[in-house]
Amino acid sequence: MKDITLVLASKSPRRRQLVDMLGIPVEIVSIDVDEQIDATVPVDRIAETLACRKASGYDRTLLRPRQILVTADTIVALDGRMLGKPHDRWEAVAMISSLSGRHHTVYTGVCLTTDAKQRAFTEATDVFFRALSSEEIEYYVDTFKPFDKAGAYGVQEWIGAVGVERLEGCFYNVMGLPTARLYQEIMQIV
Repeated sequence: MKDITLVLASKSPRRRQLVDMLGIPVEIVSIDVDEQIDATVPVDRIAETLACRKASGYDRTLLRPRQILVTADTIVALDGRMLGKPHDRWEAVAMISSLSGRHHTVYTGVCLTTDAKQRAFTEATDVFFRALSSEEIEYYVDTFKPFDKAGAYGVQEWIGAVGVERLEGCFYNVMGLPTARLYQEIMQIV
């Protein structure tokens, strides 16, 4: 880990928090790319496709040796379709209602780029929600306003504590970054 620096291209405070947990110095940059995805991309490849697209929006000649650009995207998939970020309260309530009493999959795609190499991967976590009442769903949406979260929820918030029965896979992946896998991949790319 000596002399490694991460360049995190994310506006997400959750991703920043998760990267900080790795104990590697990090710089934050902003990359704006078109996030529209072709309908032919399989749902389990969308997040990685977007992460790689974000990486291509950064001038890799700016990277110094042992500096790694980290780009990521997280999606929630239910019944083979992607649930993005809700646009409003109604859509957030509808999304969480569709997840209630069911299981879904959270995919996070990550792309690591150095001045000489690039590697990408996808981590999947299955999330099982108990049946939630409409009152619980509305309380969560009105109190936590999850409009910036894929699938309209944050597993680290109240709804995760009371509504998630179990996870199969990485908890941190559901928050937006699979930290254990990310660390392993970083060690392989340097």
